[in-house]
Amino acid sequence: MKENVLITGAGGLIAQELVKKIEHEYNVRFLTRKKKRPNEYEWNIENESIDEAAFENLSHIIHLAGANISEKRWTKERKRVLISSRVDSAKLLSDTLTKKNIRLKSFISASGINFYGTKTEEKIYEENDSPGNDFLSEVVVLWEKAADHFKEQHLAERVVKIRTAVVLSEKEGALKKMVRPIRYYIGSPLGSGKQYMPWIHIEDICYIYEFALKNTAVDGAYNAASPQHITNRDLTKEIAHVLKKPLLLPNVPGFILKLMFGELATAILEGSRASSLKIQKEGFRFTFPDLNDALSDLLQEREPKR
Repeated sequence: MKENVLITGAGGLIAQELVKKIEHEYNVRFLTRKKKRPNEYEWNIENESIDEAAFENLSHIIHLAGANISEKRWTKERKRVLISSRVDSAKLLSDTLTKKNIRLKSFISASGINFYGTKTEEKIYEENDSPGNDFLSEVVVLWEKAADHFKEQHLAERVVKIRTAVVLSEKEGALKKMVRPIRYYIGSPLGSGKQYMPWIHIEDICYIYEFALKNTAVDGAYNAASPQHITNRDLTKEIAHVLKKPLLLPNVPGFILKLMFGELATAILEGSRASSLKIQKEGFRFTFPDLNDALSDLLQEREPKR
């Protein structure tokens, strides 16, 4: 008999791709603001309302809900939303489990590679390293604390936190934003270009969630980043190489990005490396550990026909 899995963040890229990989072995349900399909259930974080039918005979929750970090400038209100969409949503889930006296087999939560802080340095961060002290690090620390609550309160047998790097997909996100100017010969590295960019192919991040769901030994925090370390300059050049386009312009000055994005610019101009050895030691194998292979898979066949 198939186990029931509840996924939050139904409209997000990872949720949409993940369901394709697990729907044959699990009954997948979604929490969404507006129900459109039979397997969708409504919730509203601000009103603290949720359709409790989503929790009947439930075994696993994959918590992917969270407002987009890079979508808008970080005003005071935007910062509140970024935290609330992650933390308050988790609290609504835990409160409902407590009310219904449900104990999950697993609670698997998205998290961020920015746990270690937004800075450029030579250290390669591992899961047991301390968090940073900037806003993004604060978001991730609170995010993970909300996830750990499920284990502390015996609401789940295990809690997995997936510290996600920049997800490369041709559909949305950083790669799509970088590809367009390169196609039109106006692409260039950002700032110094020396900032590291931990990355992961959309297929691999979905496979990590599937791996975590199926393997009971997977417990705690894991870096979800390709084993190949690259900089912003490396990524920009490799995109141009795969698209067969030249890079004609100098780097975009950091001060321009700061004027455009405010504090958010730090997430663009700084970045460190993160090790993925822990998840690999559990037995996970990356399908796309190499950047050129990843970009070729995502971009080459989709290059417009002449």
